[in-house]
Amino acid sequence: MSVDVDGFRPSDDRTDAREQAIMLLYEAEQRSLISTDLLKERGVVSEELTQLLLDGVELHRTGIDEKIVANAKGWVLERMPALDRAILRLAIFELMGRPDVPVAVVIDEAVELAKRFSTDDSGRFVNGVLAAVAKQVRS
Repeated sequence: MSVDVDGFRPSDDRTDAREQAIMLLYEAEQRSLISTDLLKERGVVSEELTQLLLDGVELHRTGIDEKIVANAKGWVLERMPALDRAILRLAIFELMGRPDVPVAVVIDEAVELAKRFSTDDSGRFVNGVLAAVAKQVRS
């Protein structure tokens, strides 16, 4: 575990991989590219886990987006902040496709990423959507 001196946040490879995946998902959407292509172009610190996360999101994007829309009351997917979409996509993939990762870890990491990188209200929004999705996909 390392410490980010600027942000005073403890981090580990899993947290770093999630953060890198979010940034690649965001950039790919902004540039109309595929996130896994960006990963190949760049290379990152936690490449194996980042690759797994990006592959999962890309493979299940349609179903993930359907879950976002169904649980984001009053929001249209295209009107959400792009970073919130990226964070939700990643976290929902983890809820659906990585049963080894506890629900609390998925939601906590996603909320922290939303608070750190998106709007003031994003943490609450992401928490609400993920809590609803978790009830549907995890028993």
